[in-house]
Amino acid sequence: MPVTTDRSATRRSGGPGTLPRPLTALASAVLLAGTGVAVWLLPSGPVNRPWAGGPGPEGPARGGAAPRPVPSGPGIPGSGSSGPGSPGPGSSRPDPLPSAGPGPARPEPPTGRPSGFVPFADVARDPSFTGYGAAGRSRWVVLGHLVAVGDGCAAGWAGLPGRAGAIASRLGPMRAAGGEVGVVFGGPAGREPAAACADPDRLAAAYRRVIGALGASYAAFEPDEPDGPETVLRRARAIAALQREAAARGRPLTVGVVLPATAAGLTPRGRAMLRSTRLAGVEIGAVDLLVPLDRTPAGRARLGAVAAAVRAAQPQVARSLGRPAAWDRIALSPVLTGPRGLTGAETRTLTGFTARNGLAWLSVREAAPGPGGARLLAGAPARER
Repeated sequence: MPVTTDRSATRRSGGPGTLPRPLTALASAVLLAGTGVAVWLLPSGPVNRPWAGGPGPEGPARGGAAPRPVPSGPGIPGSGSSGPGSPGPGSSRPDPLPSAGPGPARPEPPTGRPSGFVPFADVARDPSFTGYGAAGRSRWVVLGHLVAVGDGCAAGWAGLPGRAGAIASRLGPMRAAGGEVGVVFGGPAGREPAAACADPDRLAAAYRRVIGALGASYAAFEPDEPDGPETVLRRARAIAALQREAAARGRPLTVGVVLPATAAGLTPRGRAMLRSTRLAGVEIGAVDLLVPLDRTPAGRARLGAVAAAVRAAQPQVARSLGRPAAWDRIALSPVLTGPRGLTGAETRTLTGFTARNGLAWLSVREAAPGPGGARLLAGAPARER
């Protein structure tokens, strides 16, 4: 007897092992919804794989051009640094130093301000200042030290007056080549005139006479640390008067303040003097930091200590000058504490640090750089204006 098969029932059930049609439709809907959520959660750009050394989120896609390498200068060996430009142990930064001054674009530097490498010539030690490349590739030379002489209301070279004319004649070749001259009042060889002269008018006249005789467009003041508030104010008022006179003649006078710096930055007196000078009306174009440059027993320069001093002083200078940042107002003058000059490698490290952090300029005190350092320093690029 033939068996009758209900084909319509078979179609409704889907056959053995097949899910009912309503349940299949529900599963398909869930699967589609899940797939859409997963696609929506995927990142829209290339995935960054720092562990693989590949390009970051803005790098080229697979098969594209290789990323352009980022240039990096030599770093100053700091604490735990294994060499120029290498991070210390446990550090996530490629350079132990700040690579640039923080904040927005810096304002243009004052007209007539030194830049690049600025040789400093101690006229008392080298009256011809030939050993400092004054007539060489450097556009600037700064001469010191002018201290109080006579009754205190005159300024002379290291306490010996009468050299201004002879010094001015030696600057002829440099001026003919477009060079500029700066002067430093005060320093270790005697008293800064403001500390010795109580007459404000005579003090201003002493400054004016030297600046005019040398045609200096930059004047720095290296005060004695024990200067009291009366001396600071007297000096500041005289400087402010000179700046007003220079501006009226159309040749602005850039003013700098020379201060020692250590790992703690500036001294409290130094910070107070900067602030008082600014509030008295002086436009301070640069703060020249004198940082001792010692060497290890093996003869290596302790450049990390120099970097630490600049880092510590920068926010202090900024607060004293009423600025958000002061990298572009800081000049760096390492003070060589021994007879040995800078090597070529040390010079490259210093110039790289100066350029990366946007410092005003680089100089050297106490000893002339060695042959390799002198050549590199003289070729240091000037800060763009």
